[in-house]
Amino acid sequence: MDELDAPMALYQLSDYLYRYYGKKVIILLDEYDTPMQEAYVNGFWDELVSFTRSFFNSTFKTNPYLERAVMTGITRVSKESVFSDLNNIEVVTTTSDKYATAFGFTEEVFKVLDEYGYGDKKEEVKKWYDGFIFGKNKDIYNPWSILNFLNKGKIGTYWANTSSNGLVSKLVREGNIKIKTAFEQLLKGEVITCPIDEQIVYNQLDRSAESIWSLLLASGYLKVLSYEEKREAGRAPIYELQCTNEEVRDMFYSMVRLWFEGKKALIG
Repeated sequence: MDELDAPMALYQLSDYLYRYYGKKVIILLDEYDTPMQEAYVNGFWDELVSFTRSFFNSTFKTNPYLERAVMTGITRVSKESVFSDLNNIEVVTTTSDKYATAFGFTEEVFKVLDEYGYGDKKEEVKKWYDGFIFGKNKDIYNPWSILNFLNKGKIGTYWANTSSNGLVSKLVREGNIKIKTAFEQLLKGEVITCPIDEQIVYNQLDRSAESIWSLLLASGYLKVLSYEEKREAGRAPIYELQCTNEEVRDMFYSMVRLWFEGKKALIG
């Protein structure tokens, strides 16, 4: 596929579908930011930005066959140039109230645990898989982890092992002493206090601690205990953050162990 066909692929497909069915298309783009994270970690960010800008323009802005589109991802990167050509974007984040009830299981999970014969595991399940907060809705359980627990009957790290944590690992490992100290507090189950900017700028990730915690919050690895509703103009609001649950802490512990295992291998 050449450099013209790739960015135009969904535009052309939209054209074909419109001509066949006589209706404009709906495009659902899941995890749009995963290639961005891989590009940032592996050193081809500029090339990816150039491609994505063209891809988004042809797919979403200049596509006359598009009815509407929904893009989902864990990072809000609206300050990046890849979005500069798009109009009328509505951004919904984990702190937004809109759709806040649509992202996970509530404590109705306890009824299901009873039905499956795991009623005695409720407290452990809550400790491991509860903790997600969307808008004002608390006690949201991770659906993937709950389904895996019901299937296997064992507490384990299910959701945190489904995606690459390369970007998180890189940022914490290469971060300054302040970042590492705060990360250690999180591993201990403690609370950290820091400013949060939900609009993540990738080329500032290795220079700004705020961006690192913003990324972890957007990824679901941290939860908001409280935040500053009133703040001074030009300053990011202050948040109190904690690891979302035991599953996330276990994932972080495994990540740190891998750092030291890698060092042992080099020494050996």
